Amino acid sequence: MQSQFMNTEKAMNIRVTKEFKFEMAHALLGHDGPCKNIHGHSYQLAVTLKGSPIIHADNPKAGMVVDFSDIKKLVNKVIVSPFDHSLVLNNKVPSSLYDALSNQKLILLDFQPTCENLLIHFVKALKQVLPEDIFLHHLLLRETATSYAEWYADDNS
Repeated sequence: MQSQFMNTEKAMNIRVTKEFKFEMAHALLGHDGPCKNIHGHSYQLAVTLKGSPIIHADNPKAGMVVDFSDIKKLVNKVIVSPFDHSLVLNNKVPSSLYDALSNQKLILLDFQPTCENLLIHFVKALKQVLPEDIFLHHLLLRETATSYAEWYADDNS
């Protein structure tokens, strides 16, 4: 017997969110303020996905849009593990700087590593690994207790 929550008459979209924390340092090349210096943040990332709960009663994930542990594995693989405790720089910084840091966890990007640009980078990375029936609804990347950037699929369709 199926429960009322696994009604097959009409699938409903549900949003699920998983939150992550990681530490990362960066510097903003050419910035006109103190962010031109290498400094770190305790980042918080909220990943919201949208889909319909699985309705097949024989599926071990029945009633879920996606298992939170599966979200955790994907986000850890493409975002948290690579970026946690790393130094992220624009690849246009003088090579002498990153040569001196070669024994560190250093990520060089083709863009300025602002909160906004990192968020776009994370969106692209997640879209490549999500199952086809799960949609990226929005991301929120908190850089400080009072500053964050958000990306919404609806704003970019």
